[in-house]
Amino acid sequence: MTCPDCGTAVVSFSVPDEYRADAPSEAAVVSFCPRCLRLEPTPDATLDAAGNGAVDREPDFLRVSDAFPTTPERAIPLALAVGLCSSLATNRAAIEPLLEAVERAGTDPLLVLDRLSADPSVEPAIDLERRSHQLEQLLY
Repeated sequence: MTCPDCGTAVVSFSVPDEYRADAPSEAAVVSFCPRCLRLEPTPDATLDAAGNGAVDREPDFLRVSDAFPTTPERAIPLALAVGLCSSLATNRAAIEPLLEAVERAGTDPLLVLDRLSADPSVEPAIDLERRSHQLEQLLY
């Protein structure tokens, strides 16, 4: 599957129940673009009996950037938070606990965002540098 905006092959992953309300359209499976960092629901994903999407058990988050965490407990909440950053005002209540989950898992989310904004292979659909600064003000 490719990103509808930039045509890059996306990283698809199942959204754990604890984060489902923060996923676009509360989708069970979402696609995260490693180039423009857009997050989209994957409504046509086949779900198994447990409600999990038919995607790779271990999504390759390394395709996003060397700066992006690769373990699901860090990468999934960070990808969801980045996807919500298009509107901080609307999504603040969801973004804060997602970034806290990333921190609890051992990754500094603001440092990752800074590194992503400096990565030449990433061309975010949002002004990631500005969002990072705004998030820092909101969180601290």
